[in-house]
Amino acid sequence: MSTDYHQDYALLETTVRDAGDIARKFFKNDVKSWEKKPGDPVSEADLAIDTHFREILTRAHPDYGWLSEETVDDPARLTRSRVWVVDPIDGTRSFIAGKPEFTICAALVEDGQPVLGIVYNPILEEFYEAALGQGAKLNGVPIACSPKTDLKDGNFLTSRKTFEWHGWMEEAPGARFSHVNSIAYRIAKVASRHIDASLSFTAKSDWDIAAADIILSEAGGICTTTSGDPLVYNRKSVEHRNVISAGRALHPALMGLLKSFGQEAGT
Repeated sequence: MSTDYHQDYALLETTVRDAGDIARKFFKNDVKSWEKKPGDPVSEADLAIDTHFREILTRAHPDYGWLSEETVDDPARLTRSRVWVVDPIDGTRSFIAGKPEFTICAALVEDGQPVLGIVYNPILEEFYEAALGQGAKLNGVPIACSPKTDLKDGNFLTSRKTFEWHGWMEEAPGARFSHVNSIAYRIAKVASRHIDASLSFTAKSDWDIAAADIILSEAGGICTTTSGDPLVYNRKSVEHRNVISAGRALHPALMGLLKSFGQEAGT
């Protein structure tokens, strides 16, 4: 890791761990919540953690851009090579419900690609981290994706109904399906070999996936769209139409499945 990244990582790690303390104070404690728009909840914890990140990170690096789910977008980020990308709570619905299936996500993106990433579940004390070229870790222990190459007996984070509706069950005999609300948590579980692949066919934003993306990449995995396109961050539009996450050994089988059933366009 370059000295520059090392300093940024030290700052990011401390800030994320302190954000975990904030989350724990609100968790299962009658947290106030409301909807930003129908079906899109937010809580006072989201806003408190967002303020925490923004004040510390932008003060330390006023020359870096800033992008967060809970902050009004500032187009000035498009002029910056480096941008902090933050989701104060990914999985707000689970947080509000008192389920420990949410994460705090923070990444540093440079020229469109994440170079540092942390995904933290402060309730279960699962701290996923990665830096460019340095591998990925869970609670300080190196992690790697499954070397699995086929869909048989796979563990997938997606709806079983998705496979049934598209007629994919015969292509994945013995497959097991589960779900957690946080997309970043799903991707991190792929990176740590708890899950073989995560398939999300709904649109996601930069803050949902940037931190988890580098963790997966450094663990030997890959995130793409259903067309196999790589994910690029800090563009004018921060939305990605869908996200397929898997180890590099399994990713071709998933792409083949999607293509053979006409799903490469995410339909």
